[in-house]
Amino acid sequence: MARIGVLTGGGDCPGLNAVIRAIVRRGVNAHGHELVGFRHGWAGVLAGESVALTHETTRGILHRGGTILGTSRTNPFKQDDGLERVRATLADQGIDALIPIGGEDTLGVARRLADAGIDVVGVPKTIDNDLAGTDFTFGFQTAVQIATDAIDRVHTTAESHNRTIVVEVMGRHAGWIATYAGIAGGADVVLVPERPFDLDEICERLRRRQAAGATFSIVVVAEGATPKDGAVWSEHAGTDAFGHTRLGGIAVHLEREIEERTGFESRMTILGHVQRGGTPLAYDRVLGTRFGVAAVDAVDRGDFGRMVALRGTRIELVDLDEALRAPKLLDPSLYETAEVFFG
Repeated sequence: MARIGVLTGGGDCPGLNAVIRAIVRRGVNAHGHELVGFRHGWAGVLAGESVALTHETTRGILHRGGTILGTSRTNPFKQDDGLERVRATLADQGIDALIPIGGEDTLGVARRLADAGIDVVGVPKTIDNDLAGTDFTFGFQTAVQIATDAIDRVHTTAESHNRTIVVEVMGRHAGWIATYAGIAGGADVVLVPERPFDLDEICERLRRRQAAGATFSIVVVAEGATPKDGAVWSEHAGTDAFGHTRLGGIAVHLEREIEERTGFESRMTILGHVQRGGTPLAYDRVLGTRFGVAAVDAVDRGDFGRMVALRGTRIELVDLDEALRAPKLLDPSLYETAEVFFG
C-alpha cells in the first residue's frame, strides 16, 4: 500500500473533481492505497496543508465544477528553499508519490521534481487544449460549449441592432477554443495567436459582408491573438508566479478600432472566467475519470515521470518531457476550415 498525494494547480477547470474522484475510487478499491489531497496546489505542498481523500470526502462531486482541493498559481521553485520544503512535507506526511493535475506550469514543476528524484505521475488539465502529448485535455469541450452558447446569444442581439460584436475567449498560446467555438457558432472572423492579424484586412472583410447584404458580423478572438506588428493588446499589467503576462481585453481594442475604421456600430463581450466555471459536460467527466484511473494505475506500477494522455480513443502514458517540450498549437487545417466561412 502506498500513500499518494494529489493536487490541482493553475486555473480551475471543469472536470477536475471527476479526476480526483476517479483517483480515489481506483486507488482505494483496486490497489488499497491511501490518498491525500494537498490544498491550493503547490502552495499546500509547501505549507503541508492536506486533507484525507476517501470515498466519503469525494462522494457527490462528479458533476461539480471547480476543484474541492482549491488551486493556485504558486511556483515552488520561486520560493526560498522551495524544493527542500516540498521534500520535507512529503517526508513528514509519508507521501510515496504525487499526482499533480494541471497545465504546463503545474506539470513543469512536476517534471523538475521528477528530475530531483520525486515520484510523480501527471494529469493534463487546461481548457486551452494546448498541452502536447495528448489529443485533448479535459475541460476544453466544456469551455467550447460555453463559448458557443455565448456566440449563439450575441448573434440575436447583433442582428437586432445591426452591429458588429467582438467575442473574446481564452487562449494564451493557442486558438483551439476560438476556432472550435467560432466554427460551431458561425463566426464571421476568428482571430488566434498562431495567425497574427491585419486589422485593415479584417475591416475590409466586414465591409464586404455589408456590401453583400449582411447587416451584422461576429468576430471571435482569442485573448492571446496579436496584430502583425507584434503588439500585445491587454487591459492588464504584471505577471504571475510563472512569468506569464496577464492577458484579457483585446476585444476592447478591436471594438474601438473596428468602429472607427468602418463606421459600423460595434460592441464587445469578454467571456473570461465564465469559460472555466460550472458543470462539466459529459465528455469532460468521462475523460477526467479515465485520466484519474490511468494515473493511479501508473503510480501502482511505478511508472513515474510520465503523464496520462488521450491518443485517439485510448489512454496512454507519455514522458513529461514530451508533454512539455512546446505548446500544442492549433492545427492549420482546422483554421482553414474556419476560414471557409469568413467574410
